[in-house]
Amino acid sequence: MFDEQSWEERYREKTAVWSGQPNQQLVDEASDLPVGTALDVGCGEGGDTLWLASRGWKVTAVDFSTVALNRAAGHLGDLAEGVEWVHADLTKWTPSAGHFDLVTAQFMHLPTADREPLFARLADSVAPGGTLLIVGHCMNDLHVAAHRPPDMFFTADEVAKSLDPGQWEIVVAEERRRPAHPHEGENIHVADAILRARRR
Repeated sequence: MFDEQSWEERYREKTAVWSGQPNQQLVDEASDLPVGTALDVGCGEGGDTLWLASRGWKVTAVDFSTVALNRAAGHLGDLAEGVEWVHADLTKWTPSAGHFDLVTAQFMHLPTADREPLFARLADSVAPGGTLLIVGHCMNDLHVAAHRPPDMFFTADEVAKSLDPGQWEIVVAEERRRPAHPHEGENIHVADAILRARRR
């Protein structure tokens, strides 16, 4: 269900899997950041990439679905020329160390054995003074989480504790409720786990 081929098929089956809008937690947490280089992890159809690029960020957008990457580039139009598109399996790919002013991973749900090394690599890729933003579904929202094994979930505190306090300032580590997207449920609110940290 979560491998590359399954996602390729999922994107092929629909003209749009996601809304095309940026994730709200990205907008809330990154709007006040100075523009620089950004890494959009698991970019999908490019909603977050488009929002970042339109604000002047130089974006590296990574996904393992070529269908999604091609669709994302089409959505960005002329802005796509300023985006580096990377087709890669994030469980194996390593971004450049200390390179990005913003690293954003929105709803990157993987088994612990894959997720923890990935988050460590993402943290390593943040430049001094840069921001790490990791957002995921809260496991207590069972109507959202039911189709994912419990091992694929994490809390903001868990991610915060994995960061060396000598190198990181935790800006936000909390659960935050928001209106659900259509694929998450109708007329309900769900909670996101949000970790925003600044590299010293």
